[in-house]
Amino acid sequence: MAWFKEDRTEPATPKRRTEARKKGQVAKSREIPTAIIILVASTILYLYGHYLNNTLIAFSRQFWAHANSMHVSPLYLDHAGRYILQALSWALSPLFIGLIFVCLLTNYIQTGFILSADPITPRLSRINPISGLGRLFSLTAFVELLKSILKLFVIAYITYRIIIHELPHLPALSTLSINQIISYMVRISFNICIKVGLVLFIIACLDYLYQRYQYEQNLRMTKQEVKEEYREREGDPKIKARIRSLQRQIARRRMMQAVPKADVVITNPIRLAVALRYEHKKMVAPEVVAKGAGLLAERIKQIARAHNITIVENEWLAQILYKTVEVGQTIPPTLYKAVAEILAYVYRLKGKRL
Repeated sequence: MAWFKEDRTEPATPKRRTEARKKGQVAKSREIPTAIIILVASTILYLYGHYLNNTLIAFSRQFWAHANSMHVSPLYLDHAGRYILQALSWALSPLFIGLIFVCLLTNYIQTGFILSADPITPRLSRINPISGLGRLFSLTAFVELLKSILKLFVIAYITYRIIIHELPHLPALSTLSINQIISYMVRISFNICIKVGLVLFIIACLDYLYQRYQYEQNLRMTKQEVKEEYREREGDPKIKARIRSLQRQIARRRMMQAVPKADVVITNPIRLAVALRYEHKKMVAPEVVAKGAGLLAERIKQIARAHNITIVENEWLAQILYKTVEVGQTIPPTLYKAVAEILAYVYRLKGKRL
């Protein structure tokens, strides 16, 4: 029984990150789109405001020019409503398109393309009052409260400073025309929005760094979780070791079954044995059919003696063959001469021809 909760000290594995992303869990700041939308919307309205103003004025003049001939009826109101919505939509479409594009772009830059229904999937745990209280008084809720207070302070402070700076100019507005007063108010509003947006963008960047840090902390794993994931991906180490052991046994058994077909066994008298086989009509060069050290070498030599296979002691050749040539491979060209001399000796003993 575990008496304590194991600390999450290990960084998240790629699998853990992929699973979190599939659930819609990514590091992002909701403040970045807000700040950039304020900046972009202010810029679009400032640059596009004159055209928008003229468009709305022209629409109003055209609409009220026919006020005397209006016949109020449900059909007329329906047509008038459609006409007004169409005109407003066309006039405001650059603003809407720009804001939609900026919103999608800022989220894509933060998280890339992600499509997950998990965040909106209904769960009983999300309406659990105890869990809700835990979220309400959590560190995340406290940070969000601080951000809200900071944003309100920034907006109030910047607005206050700009208004205080413009107070001496307000009496002069009484001598200006309506269009000049509107232009002045637009300029002041644009100034406030740009400064507020820039400060909020700085706050949003800091918030993104915090969200990134918090995301990494939430994804961290315990040592046991890492071990379990490795076991799921790679298999139980004990089972894998057992499989490798069985594979070695099978390979060794096959190797021993090939020893009786060898032409010669070259040995280091004490601990190495390498069995060679050569069929000049089928093989380009002699092939190592078995090799071993220690007890395995003794077993190879026993089988060789039982099947009247010649055993030749050659310490350096046995060591080179054992270290450089695997079972089932042919010998390298550099050893052709040395092996050919041994095979010639063996064939002379048996009355064969090389």
